Amino acid sequence: AHGDPCPDAFDHRYAAADYGRGDKKKETAEVALKRSVISAGLAAAGMLVIAQGFWISIKAIAAQAFLNHAWVETLEWGAPQKPWPWADTWPVAQLKFDALGESLIVLEGTNGAALAFGPGRMINNGYPNNPNTVIAGHRDTHFADLKSVKVGQLLTYQSSDGSVQSFEVIDTRIVHETQTGVLQPTTEATLTLITCYPFDAIAPGGPLRYVVRAQLEVPDYSLSSSSFVSKNP
Repeated sequence: AHGDPCPDAFDHRYAAADYGRGDKKKETAEVALKRSVISAGLAAAGMLVIAQGFWISIKAIAAQAFLNHAWVETLEWGAPQKPWPWADTWPVAQLKFDALGESLIVLEGTNGAALAFGPGRMINNGYPNNPNTVIAGHRDTHFADLKSVKVGQLLTYQSSDGSVQSFEVIDTRIVHETQTGVLQPTTEATLTLITCYPFDAIAPGGPLRYVVRAQLEVPDYSLSSSSFVSKNP
């Protein structure tokens, strides 16, 4: 007979082909599932980052209301007043950007807890009489407008004793975090404002810093400003 020597060979081959197609369909389904899980995870992470960003901004804005109240009490009582009972910082100054029409309460210290609620004055125990007052703030909240500050503009600084000083911006620069010369003592009364750079960076904690430096223009007690709280109303 001229029949096929292995009449069921084709059946086995087709069965094997069908089995292979089944495996591929299973693999395709698993890949699709994994991609869906990964996409959902990324979307959730993105939403979390956005929500966290909104929360940080809301917290920073709301905190200034409490800090303003504590600042008024600080001037009235002549002693540090905490903005809330469990706070580990307190208002030490009020900083006004004259050209921007913006005013901020400055806190003592630059730890993470303080900077979450406002710009902080750096505590420099190595130079207790340093005329260089260094203030740091986050680039995406309180110091976001540092990028708009120009040389020649005025900054007004009110201390906790009620005295008011006017400073003129003399320099803006970008430095590496290892360049600590901007923190060193100066020969004249100086304000040094520092924030992270670039301002639109997605990830925090980069090595660059944006620095605004201003020098005393008008001695304290010679400048009166109705926009500041008077110590003795």
